[in-house]
Amino acid sequence: MSEDARFEDGAEIALNLKAMDAEDLQIISTLTQDGVFPASEMKWDSAKRQFALLLNRFRWEDATAAKTRNRGYERVQSVLSLQDVLAVSSQGIDRGDSEIVLSLLNIAFEPGPDGTGRVILNLAGDGAIALDVDALDVILKDVTRPYIAPSGAMPGHD
Repeated sequence: MSEDARFEDGAEIALNLKAMDAEDLQIISTLTQDGVFPASEMKWDSAKRQFALLLNRFRWEDATAAKTRNRGYERVQSVLSLQDVLAVSSQGIDRGDSEIVLSLLNIAFEPGPDGTGRVILNLAGDGAIALDVDALDVILKDVTRPYIAPSGAMPGHD
């Protein structure tokens, strides 16, 4: 017997979001929380003023459905890109170890004068990546199909 589609099933689409203000960035921050990525998957193109990273994002938007349907939690590979990046700096990251896996806790924005500011990618273990921007322009785009999270668990924090 086949089952009719439910309203919740329609929400299982790839994300393609853009943030141009701090409120929009908070949504992207929430959706990328606990995303993991090797340091080798970060790139800053100073000529194009673009910073991007490929992360394995926990699908927070699907967590309730996974629990309700008693199926595994999912992750998806996503590109997080920032435009108008003037400078990039980091702390607490061993830049010599390109295989180190980093875990994103949140994304914050510190506004500066005339629309400029600093985007801070806060990482587990007290690491951070700071991006000085001319304007806030952040894109989060899922680039693969979701897959069952290897840990099988929802990320948790103390």
